[in-house]
Amino acid sequence: MISIERIEIMKIGIPVEKASLEAKVSTSFGRSVYFLVFDLSDDEALFIVNTAAESSGGAGIKAAQLLTDQKVEAVCAPQMGENAALVFSEAKIRLYQTKSNSISETIESFRHGTLISLDHPHSGNHNHG
Repeated sequence: MISIERIEIMKIGIPVEKASLEAKVSTSFGRSVYFLVFDLSDDEALFIVNTAAESSGGAGIKAAQLLTDQKVEAVCAPQMGENAALVFSEAKIRLYQTKSNSISETIESFRHGTLISLDHPHSGNHNHG
């Protein structure tokens, strides 16, 4: 496992199942019910509703734009579709693959630089809606 050297990142986004730090990381990025925007400089947690979750199409792209608008500098997720990954790439937002479904473990792994880059997005799940 290769550790990725982090630039100084202050805000990360994580797809989560509930608006609670005790909730689990969501396995679906675009259809996640909430996103946690976590400011590493002051440990401030902001939960936002993923308004893209119920979209008939393009949920990943819309969800990626939602986090981009929140000015996150990195996103930590178990997986991601190609279209969402492209939005983040264009915005120069780094992607990291989670190792755990625990929000606190994900944040600590990010702080310690032990998450690997999420380099292989999937083709997307286009049968929702």
